[in-house]
Amino acid sequence: MFRTLAAITLTLLVGYGLIKATPLFLGPDIQIDAPLDGAAIEDGFMTISGTATHTRTLTLNGAPFLIDENGRFETTLLLPKGGAILSLTATDRFGRQTSVERTVFIP
Repeated sequence: MFRTLAAITLTLLVGYGLIKATPLFLGPDIQIDAPLDGAAIEDGFMTISGTATHTRTLTLNGAPFLIDENGRFETTLLLPKGGAILSLTATDRFGRQTSVERTVFIP
C-alpha cells in the first residue's frame, strides 16, 4: 500500500514539474494576426498585431516593440509607397531567439 501511494505521489510530482517546466523547453514564439504576408496596403497605414509567448523582448526591424502582460502587441505604422519587409524578433530570458517576417506592398 505504501509503495503504491509513494509511486502515485512521485508520478504526480514529476508530471506537475514537467508541465511547469514546459516554457523552459519551448523558447519564444511569435504569432502575427495582421498583416497577412504579401498584403497590399492601399493608404499606407498598416496595423501590425499578434502575440509573442515565452518572450522577454520583442523588436520590430531592430527597434524595441512593446508587448502587454499577456504577450499581445499592436501598433499602426505609416509606410511609404513600394514594398516593405517587417521583421519581428522575440528573445526569451535564456537568449534564444525566433524571427518572423511579413512582406507588404503599398501601391
